[in-house]
Amino acid sequence: MKAKKSFGQNWLRDEYVLDEIVNSAKIDSQDLLLEVGPGLGTLTRKLVETKADVIAVEADSDLLPRLNNMFQGKTNFELTQGDILKFDLDVLRPQYKVVANIPYYLTSALIRMLLESNNPPKLMVLLVQKEVAQRILSRPGQMSILSFSVQYYAIPEFIINVSKELFEPIPKVDSAVIRISMLKKPCFEANTKKLFRLVRAGFGEKRKMLRNSLAGGLDSSPEVIQELLGSAKISPTARAQELTMEDWKSLYDNALSMRLI
Repeated sequence: MKAKKSFGQNWLRDEYVLDEIVNSAKIDSQDLLLEVGPGLGTLTRKLVETKADVIAVEADSDLLPRLNNMFQGKTNFELTQGDILKFDLDVLRPQYKVVANIPYYLTSALIRMLLESNNPPKLMVLLVQKEVAQRILSRPGQMSILSFSVQYYAIPEFIINVSKELFEPIPKVDSAVIRISMLKKPCFEANTKKLFRLVRAGFGEKRKMLRNSLAGGLDSSPEVIQELLGSAKISPTARAQELTMEDWKSLYDNALSMRLI
């Protein structure tokens, strides 16, 4: 099968990396696994061999006959054709795990969808673009909306780097395997719609100081934002990428009490 650029397909065949992905998911035979984009079925085969139940969602209908043929008679395998971003996660039993080599173009949207779902996974092991992995794992000083989003809901961990040479066709960049373990509850209680309005405003002008980006993003005067930052005990010269989760909680609580969000 020839990979299609329209689906972001790059086949991974390296046995060591495939085994690392499976091992990192700490799979039990009682688990339910969701695989996004099974492709040629190389990772799928290893997942099915764990005896866990596997649901694979593939967007490319041309791959379905091959996959159905590969896993014919496997009672713990179910294949669905469609767009994962439109997949109803509520049909999955709680505490499922996501294990996948996901197309680069899907990464941020898919992770946000999974984290914010009413039925989020217990754990995710994902093969993603190396740069995206680094952004997800960033600490205060280099945070982004993506790293905040993940770390608000979960604990991300680096597993291994994966050279671009191990894919077919060879992509332009290297990849990495990360594990994202969901917290029992988010870092702090918040109305997520209001919280992410605040976070988007903060990161809206990356190079700007927080007092300027928040004033623009929240349509408020510099004087009001100065008061907000003072109440939250955050330096007026701070930038969004420097804030800790504790800083964001303080900023959120004070913005809420001042009715800025």
